[in-house]
Amino acid sequence: MSYKFLDHATDAIIEVNAKDIKEAFAVAADAEINLTLDQDKVEDKGQKEFTAHGKDLHYLLFSWLEEIPFVLITEGFAIRKIEFSIEKNHEYEINAIAYGEPLDVVKHNFKVEIKAPTFYDMEIREDNGVYMRFLLDL
Repeated sequence: MSYKFLDHATDAIIEVNAKDIKEAFAVAADAEINLTLDQDKVEDKGQKEFTAHGKDLHYLLFSWLEEIPFVLITEGFAIRKIEFSIEKNHEYEINAIAYGEPLDVVKHNFKVEIKAPTFYDMEIREDNGVYMRFLLDL
C-alpha cells in the first residue's frame, strides 16, 4: 500500500496502490490528510463521526475526499487516524470515525487548504490490487 504525489503546477494529483478497495480508501485519506498537515503530530484525544455516499466507486471516492477536508478545515479537527466500513446496498456508503484533536495550525504544521476533489482524470482500477488516481483542487 502506497501513495505518491505527481507533478502538477497548481493542484495535487495523487496515485494510490493498495491490495483492496478498503485499503485504497484508507491510503487516499492518509494522502489527503498529510497533504494538509503532519498527521504524525496529531494526538488521539477525541473523535468525529462522518459518512460518505456514492452511486458508484468514483462518486464514493469523490464524497470521501470531500468529507475529510470538511472535518479538517470546516470543523477544525486534525485527524490522526480513521476507522471506517464500506457497505453497498442501493449505493455505496462509508461510515467513519476520525480520531484526533482540535486543529492547531502551528502544532500540526498546516500546509495547504484543499478546495475540493474533482472528477477530472479520476481513475479506479481493480486488477491484482487496486489503483486509484485523483486530482485535488488546492
